[in-house]
Amino acid sequence: MLDEERLFSDLLSSMPMCFNLFGTIAEPELATRALKSWFPDVPGRVERVIFEWSPARNDQSYLGNRTAFDVAFILDLGGNQRGVLAIETKYHEHPIRVGIKPRSVPRYLEVSRRSGLFDGVDLDSLVHDVASQLWLDHLLALSMLQHPSRQWTWVRFVVVYADGNPSWERLIARYRSMLSDASTFASCTIDDLIDAPVLEPAVRAALIERYRCWERR
Repeated sequence: MLDEERLFSDLLSSMPMCFNLFGTIAEPELATRALKSWFPDVPGRVERVIFEWSPARNDQSYLGNRTAFDVAFILDLGGNQRGVLAIETKYHEHPIRVGIKPRSVPRYLEVSRRSGLFDGVDLDSLVHDVASQLWLDHLLALSMLQHPSRQWTWVRFVVVYADGNPSWERLIARYRSMLSDASTFASCTIDDLIDAPVLEPAVRAALIERYRCWERR
């Protein structure tokens, strides 16, 4: 599911950044400690860390498409219940409108309406909006809460973006304003994660060298 040419040819794209930022804490115990520092209200403990992950691609009981999270922290909540903190990473890329197939729209609208989060939002217009990329990722997380298995009882979709890329900050703020309850949606900057006392010093230094080189005067 990974584009190897993009991975190795553009090392400043969001895909390698995702590996570099989260790959060193992919062991469950390390990931649990990191999440508790980054997002203190996240429940349970990390069971698995999986890159480019979807609960089930093309499965109508979820979202029925091939949308996947850049990285997912699968949470053990006890009592056979699971949760997920799902992350989308953005670095130098700018928001673009995703192409949505007309046959998929009814399912997206169904998940949106069942969530109760988009009251007063013109969902038909959102289909053609540049915010549709955030919408689809968020809907995948929401579809997990609505799944008939009822195994997913807590979800949050988080956008991690570069502090120096204001286009994402503006879009995230606009998307958040559409939600009547933002508890399943959050955002933070790469700087927020790097600055937290989580990563090993050598890892933190390498991330600063690559992704915050403008700080070196």
